[in-house]
Amino acid sequence: MDPQVDPDTLSQLTVLLKQLRNFGLGLVQPWRLYQLAILFGVFALAQLLKYALTPMIERRLRALEGWPMWRMRILILGKQRIRSICFVIIAWILVAVMREITWPSRSYLIGLVAELATAWLFVSFATRLISNRSARRLVRWGAWTYVTFSILNLLEFVSSVLDRVAIDIGSLHLSLLMVIKAGVSLIALIVAARTLSGLAANRIRANEDISPSMQVLSVKAVQLLFYGLAIIFGLQTVGFDMTSLTVLSGAIGLGLGFGLQKVVSNLVSGVILLLDKSIKPGDVISLDDTFGWISSLGARYVSVLTRNGTEFLIPNEDLITNRVVNWSHSSDLVRLDIHFGVSYDSDPHHVKRIAAAAPLKEARVINDPPPVCHVVGFGDSSIDFILRFWIRDPTKGLTNIRGNVYLALWDALKEAKISIPFPRRDVVILPEGTPDPIP
Repeated sequence: MDPQVDPDTLSQLTVLLKQLRNFGLGLVQPWRLYQLAILFGVFALAQLLKYALTPMIERRLRALEGWPMWRMRILILGKQRIRSICFVIIAWILVAVMREITWPSRSYLIGLVAELATAWLFVSFATRLISNRSARRLVRWGAWTYVTFSILNLLEFVSSVLDRVAIDIGSLHLSLLMVIKAGVSLIALIVAARTLSGLAANRIRANEDISPSMQVLSVKAVQLLFYGLAIIFGLQTVGFDMTSLTVLSGAIGLGLGFGLQKVVSNLVSGVILLLDKSIKPGDVISLDDTFGWISSLGARYVSVLTRNGTEFLIPNEDLITNRVVNWSHSSDLVRLDIHFGVSYDSDPHHVKRIAAAAPLKEARVINDPPPVCHVVGFGDSSIDFILRFWIRDPTKGLTNIRGNVYLALWDALKEAKISIPFPRRDVVILPEGTPDPIP
């Protein structure tokens, strides 16, 4: 790396320092001092207006109902910057009045400060579109610096100095100005890509003609497209040669072949799951000991939320290679079975009628198809039955509805005086000296 610093840079910096010194000396002139005093007065007046207007704005915000969230955020942001807004408005009114009644030089400093304050206020509003706090601060301070240099007519000089501070890496000429432009361009384009992909995702999710799995796949494809274009355009805007990425792409391919086999397998499995629509958000699945419903489909894993609030992140490959029970794949209709037995003193025909009517006391049990009860065998101490019923909401749980149906069946059998047998053991205590009955 060969650092390249133009020898004229030092002399230009010296000229700049002299101009700044002359500007500072000009501030002590009488016509500049009273402008500074006026600016302090405008700031004080803006502060007083903040104290007076803030309670009124807060009451107004509390009274608003049904407004879109983005409008409410703009109003809240305006309330937080009411002092700056009042300062800008008063300063520009003052500049307009002074330019009408006196020479422009008598209001030059006030106009310069008003222009700077207006630009800073606009930047603070615009950067609120960036949700990431670190990126927002970086872009905000960078934009403040840019508009400040532009208004003070120092932008060309600063750009020239930054462009002369450079290093050569092979055939790549990398200057400080290029790095700054690349960073700002990438952040701005990524923010734009995030905003556009969010809008597109909302439109896709609102389209009921697209299946949930295809919605997820479409959203992922749109995000990949927008973010990829943002990175490519961001690099090209600063003159970055994209052909230099061929070596990097070869290294990435080698890494994928040796070290990222599982990652690539999960990525490909995720695409297959989305294309064949075997699972989708909202489906109720069972995998080994895990039972729950799918809350989201990721590029590498599927999030499964259980009834107790535990969230399992299952790799996509496991859903492809293992046996998965999808309780709501083609239909949300689910049949549940419970087994029970009654004593031989009971009429099995009567038991079947009572048992078939018991599940319908639960709201989640549907009557089309209706519950059915069948005799499945004659046990050692009971007549064995199976009771089958149907539900349409497996996402609300299976164990709880089974338990409720068991209770309803218990109440129905108890009301009909039908007993449920259980194993009994008789213990006989023989008197002392009684011979053993077993020879």
